[in-house]
Amino acid sequence: MAARIERIVTSGTFSLDGGTWDVDNNVWIVGDDEQVVVIDPAHNAAQVAEAVGGRTVTAVLLTHGHDDHIRHAVDFAERVGAPLHLHPEDQMLWEDVYPGTRPDAEIADGQRFAAGGTELVAVHTPGHSPGSVSFHAPALGTVFTGDTLFHGGPGATGRSFSDFPTIIESIRGRLLTLPADTVVNTGHGDSTTIGAEAPHLQEWIDRGH
Repeated sequence: MAARIERIVTSGTFSLDGGTWDVDNNVWIVGDDEQVVVIDPAHNAAQVAEAVGGRTVTAVLLTHGHDDHIRHAVDFAERVGAPLHLHPEDQMLWEDVYPGTRPDAEIADGQRFAAGGTELVAVHTPGHSPGSVSFHAPALGTVFTGDTLFHGGPGATGRSFSDFPTIIESIRGRLLTLPADTVVNTGHGDSTTIGAEAPHLQEWIDRGH
């Protein structure tokens, strides 16, 4: 059975810098009928575990450490018996939710994760947060960008630990260099493609300043 991508949309809240907002998050399940990885199991661990069913989860991958992405991730990882991975530069965000603890494993740039006959490569794309990571699945023609690149532009950089010039450089140097037909599966909202977003880079820069 060929590897495939499934999307679950979960709803909850995001809190940072004293504010709280209602958000819908994309949860991505990548693999086949036997084995999967799960990216950003947000808000509802039971709902995501039900979608996984009886398949083996080889890894739970977090694109970054904001609380909407991680608050229910430990619950989910324990339900499915899988290790939870986060880039170490988002440890301070992890500590906000899980004081005095660490995730099961750190993500390194270029690290590879096997999932039901396909492979995801970690691409460090800081800016939205210092430890933001995208996951490129070349064989599936897809990149999972978390909150780094959306349909219509870069992720937010107006809160703590985020930086606009850094996210622009991540998008320019690490994402827009991918093939134009690469599908961009995002942390929130609709998917897009690299080719659809690339022509707008200068607009984002002008708007950001």
